[in-house]
Amino acid sequence: MQVVGARGSMKRLVVVADNSLIVEAIAIGLRKSGEFKLLGHVNGRSGSVQAIVEADPDVVLVDDMDGSAHAVDLVERIKAENSGAAVIVLTTSMESEWLDAIFEAGATGAISKATHPAALATLVRETIDGHVVHVYKSSGARRSARTNPVAADQSPLTSRELEVLQLVAAGSTNGEIAQKLWVTEQTVKFHLSNVYRKLDVGNRTEASHYAHVNGMIGTPEFAAT
Repeated sequence: MQVVGARGSMKRLVVVADNSLIVEAIAIGLRKSGEFKLLGHVNGRSGSVQAIVEADPDVVLVDDMDGSAHAVDLVERIKAENSGAAVIVLTTSMESEWLDAIFEAGATGAISKATHPAALATLVRETIDGHVVHVYKSSGARRSARTNPVAADQSPLTSRELEVLQLVAAGSTNGEIAQKLWVTEQTVKFHLSNVYRKLDVGNRTEASHYAHVNGMIGTPEFAAT
């Protein structure tokens, strides 16, 4: 793998994949963001973990390689060699068992391969900034979410997801939320989908109702303008 340039203000990123089309799609998604320097890519099947470590990346994007155990092993080995790097898995599956496996191996986050390439840079940034968190939740806990009130400081939401929920409950549109939080509407939609999943609700109305009933409404700084 050839390393490009020296460390600067942009996050240094390495792609681990066994499919050249995946690598090309990632490169397209990151090229216009100006936030990441793509150092190169390593073949997920035959490449060396040492090559990844020597590149000294801030972020490693690992293709799930069709949900193979090899991808889980790669995540674990990368984190063992470079605990400071954020390891994000690009995956076709969002099943809880698979997500549990990659997070137990040390993954920082998981992003669906269904994500549009233009949104990839935003999602990677939000993940490494700690605004996207995978929550371990059994089906039983999901079913009980509506019957057990959850205070804001005890909710499964990240701080950013809670901000989005509070603004939704205050009546803000996605565009208004994006302006207030200085993010794209795509990012707002991403956070909203996480809110719906974690609270077991189906739409904005149900999410707003949940927030009001469970005392999750924010301070006036989150009110709609």
